[in-house]
Amino acid sequence: MRSFRNAAFGLVTAAAAVAASDVHDLKKDTFVDFVKSHDLVLAEFFAPWCGHCKALAPEYEEAATTLKEKDIPLVKVDCTEEADLCKDYGVEGYPTVKVFRGPDNVAAYSGQRKAPAIISYMTKQAMPAVSVLTSETIEEFKTSDKVVVVAYFAADDKTSNTTFTEIASGLRDDYLFGATNDADLAKAEGVKQPGVALYKSFDEGKDLFDGKFEADAIKKFTTDSATPLAELPLGYIFAETEEERAELAETLKPLAKKYKGKVNLATIDAKSFGAHSENLNLKNGQWPAFAIQEIVKNQKFPFDQEKKLTEKDVGAFIQDFLDGKQKPSVKSEPVPEKQEGPVKVVVAKNYDEIVLENENDVLLEFYAPWCGHCKSLAPKYEELAAMYPDTAQVTIAKVDATANDVPDEIQGFPTIKLFPAGAKSEPITYSGSRTAEDLAAFVKENGKYKVDAYEGKNETDDETPLAEGMGEAARAATQVAKESIQSAASEAMEAAKSAAADTDGEDGQEHDEL
Repeated sequence: MRSFRNAAFGLVTAAAAVAASDVHDLKKDTFVDFVKSHDLVLAEFFAPWCGHCKALAPEYEEAATTLKEKDIPLVKVDCTEEADLCKDYGVEGYPTVKVFRGPDNVAAYSGQRKAPAIISYMTKQAMPAVSVLTSETIEEFKTSDKVVVVAYFAADDKTSNTTFTEIASGLRDDYLFGATNDADLAKAEGVKQPGVALYKSFDEGKDLFDGKFEADAIKKFTTDSATPLAELPLGYIFAETEEERAELAETLKPLAKKYKGKVNLATIDAKSFGAHSENLNLKNGQWPAFAIQEIVKNQKFPFDQEKKLTEKDVGAFIQDFLDGKQKPSVKSEPVPEKQEGPVKVVVAKNYDEIVLENENDVLLEFYAPWCGHCKSLAPKYEELAAMYPDTAQVTIAKVDATANDVPDEIQGFPTIKLFPAGAKSEPITYSGSRTAEDLAAFVKENGKYKVDAYEGKNETDDETPLAEGMGEAARAATQVAKESIQSAASEAMEAAKSAAADTDGEDGQEHDEL
């Protein structure tokens, strides 16, 4: 059993954390007066047992501390205690986050549930649709957010002023907008009035719009320029010789210009990086070849290798891809005729059925047959699966990520994710100790049904209940940091002139590299 000293220390620590919180905990009798006394408030309506609320909590706290300096308070309401208040504001699920400009002016928060996103979103909400800039304020404004859009037009240009204000009003939740009529500033930035400059903390750092000052054109420029190159679909042009790559680059150059901001095109040395073609479901050795990879969804669209790479045919292929007419190529092992053992076997062809469409909480291991850590985990994973009867509303499953195309970009093996029922689009990555006990606690803590694999089983007095000991460890687990794609993709992004920085991270767990 835990000692009184340890328990007391935990209580003191928890009390200190509560005392240090910059999030205001409001009740029905304090909520309205608080909202009335502030111009802008962000409110989270939550339930203590909600896994997504627990995941949001540290991000919300971090954002509250930063936004406190800008006099933008963040508040929370426990709906298990304040049911009537939550009902008054139409709360139907947890967490529900809303923006208040007084008790009667309420809008849904539509940003991501991460501290930087919350800070950015609320900073935009606190500012006018278009900030008037001067030579003294423009430099600070240009770096005040990840993407900032500044218009340069003459003081008497009412038409451009009206057009830009309408654009800013429609996109204010996404970007910061500013404007200046200082001709010297426009000249210094290389902008011809009326014109627009988009400043960003990634890629080239700055894009200029010099087309006709019309709303649709400026909106398209803004959304295209604000999308990092690393997130765009990537079109690979494989060729063996430098001369052939140069020839294809010239042939397909009009397509690169036409689809800029939608698809990046890049030539690849097939001799050095030909093996990467297999990852795109192309035949290695049959050159030249072309394929599109949808980076975010990890989907592959290989172009028919029997056809010549012409501007017309490749252009039609790209357009069909953008129009959703191209179906992704899916590499899959055969669907098992019968599921043997407690761990369900997932392949690409039954992925949706077992993982996404399954009403159970699904814990899925992405593994590789050659992975030593995966082999060590196997018996413990079988032990875990055996703890849950078929009626337990929990499915323990595994997929060979080297033999099957999966929606996620997996950076190391094994990777374990929980797909909670009702929230399959937001899987939770596991990074705790790879024991059956810790994995079971993770499922109980983060699954929709809160299934306890040990319920009804005997425990000795010397054992710490899982909900206390293991659940906390699971909650503290960090997600596996996403790394840069393989060397071929890195060369491709360089060829596409992407300056987006790759990030490295440590999750505290051993993984076999891809």
